[in-house]
Amino acid sequence: MTLYNRLIALSMLFLLGSFSSLAQDDEDQTLDTEVVNVVRPYTPSLSDAFKIKQTPEINDSITSQKQDVTYGIYSVPVASTFTPAKGTAVGVEKAERAPLYDNYATLGLGSYTTALAEFYSSWQLSRTDNFGLFLQHNSAQGDIEEIPLDASFLDTDLALSYTSFQRDLGYDINLDVTHQLYNWYGVNPTVSLPQELIESIDPTQTYFSAFLSGGLTLEDSYFKSGRGSIGFLSDKFGSNEIRATLNPQVELPITDYRFLVDVDLDFVSGSFERSYFDDMPIDYGFLNLGLSPALEILTDDLTLYLGAAVYMGQDIENSDTDLFVYPRVRASYRLLDDTVIAYGGIEGDLNQNSYYDLKEENPFVSPTLTIAPTDQVYDAYLGLKGKFGGNLSYNFRGGYSNENNKPLFLANPYKGAGQGFEGYEFGNSFQVVYDNVQTLNFFGELKIALTEQATFGVSGNYYGYDGELTGSNPWNLPEFTAAATVDVQFSEKLFAGASLFFVGERQDVFSDTFTTTLPVVVTLDNYFDANLYATYRINERVSIFARGNNLVGTNYQKWFNFPVQGLQLLAGATYKFNW
Repeated sequence: MTLYNRLIALSMLFLLGSFSSLAQDDEDQTLDTEVVNVVRPYTPSLSDAFKIKQTPEINDSITSQKQDVTYGIYSVPVASTFTPAKGTAVGVEKAERAPLYDNYATLGLGSYTTALAEFYSSWQLSRTDNFGLFLQHNSAQGDIEEIPLDASFLDTDLALSYTSFQRDLGYDINLDVTHQLYNWYGVNPTVSLPQELIESIDPTQTYFSAFLSGGLTLEDSYFKSGRGSIGFLSDKFGSNEIRATLNPQVELPITDYRFLVDVDLDFVSGSFERSYFDDMPIDYGFLNLGLSPALEILTDDLTLYLGAAVYMGQDIENSDTDLFVYPRVRASYRLLDDTVIAYGGIEGDLNQNSYYDLKEENPFVSPTLTIAPTDQVYDAYLGLKGKFGGNLSYNFRGGYSNENNKPLFLANPYKGAGQGFEGYEFGNSFQVVYDNVQTLNFFGELKIALTEQATFGVSGNYYGYDGELTGSNPWNLPEFTAAATVDVQFSEKLFAGASLFFVGERQDVFSDTFTTTLPVVVTLDNYFDANLYATYRINERVSIFARGNNLVGTNYQKWFNFPVQGLQLLAGATYKFNW
């Protein structure tokens, strides 16, 4: 059959199939029931595949046939006397590890017959336990120009510590014993004292104190940590004081937050043999018991501390008990990573004042003080802090506080030029008076890493006061303070630094009970103090140092009628060792 006939036949079959389909659509769509008998299950099979045994022929116009190349090597002898050395492996140079020493001793001598001595030693008793000893002595024997009384001082401190850090707990026990000697040398230069009276005055005051303290921390326990201390202070005039503190902390986990409960127990009791104006003894005793629950919330950008404090303050000598409630709220939020962090808070506290703390701030107080706690109603503050570029950090803060019974130092009145007075009764000591003071404070701080070896920092404080009794000039409180520091490491062996301090004007009172002269308000000039230090490390064990204090050389008055030493120079050496 020809191709033409085949096409005709296929066309006819297609038309007949189409007609049959159309005819069937017009009829009833009901299908008859058919019976299908399955003889056996269907078993599929896969036909074998056969690889085409044919290699394709490559017909590429750029394919070229390799050409046979014939070449030869002609050896030409060369005269040479070079003999290569045998190769050796280059070793990796290890950085030398700086040796560590557990002990050191320092000795320095300077102007005004100044002596400085320090000794520290540490013993590793076991893998977890350590015992340490620290001894420090600082004294000066030289007199100050135009000061008729002895201006020497001495401060010796011995500290012992035992620490243990185990897997589930850690604890430390510390003993600190201090002996101090100061002189009430600040006699008012306008007061004329006979030479024989000056020679009879004993202006020396000595302090002896001992404190035993300890701390405990626990892991996987509701009781997280706690610290406690008990101490004793006495002086040359029979004054004595005992103080005990206990501060446990409980932590209860609540989902993703922490619920903290702080307990504050602070007890102080002491006595002075007499007051400044009569021979009546002074006894005091106070117990502050506080409970401070708080909820701490920590997220990636927010830190929030929501708490309050309830204190019971008891005046034991007068059988008087008061209740105080304080806010304890503080928060910080990262506005821009670590670059800008906003923070703020409002907090209050019942601060226990003590003879020890007051003489640490002003060692020229008389042993005739009135001791009472300070009710810090609130201290509210807002600030910004952060870092720029990793080498500049800043902190700016403004705040307002309200304190009741804030302690202020005030010069004692001059009693006269008669015999029989104690060494602190010539207007050359300080009493403590209390006032209700509101304070506006602005603080700013900048720290700059100039290079990897040099850092610089500067800070300043402005204070605006409103005292109920003292007005805008509470006794001996400056309106402005500032400080600057710089540290430079010139090499691995030499580093040096400088510190500058500025304190604004303060006010005090000169009064005379011997005459009818009315109290006179005096203004203490602001002062500027510049200090330098340098250390040169001769080797890993020995280094030498030099210090210069009060480089401006002025005998400024930190306290009324108490000029400081002028230019002070000190040099010494430090030796590190192991037993």
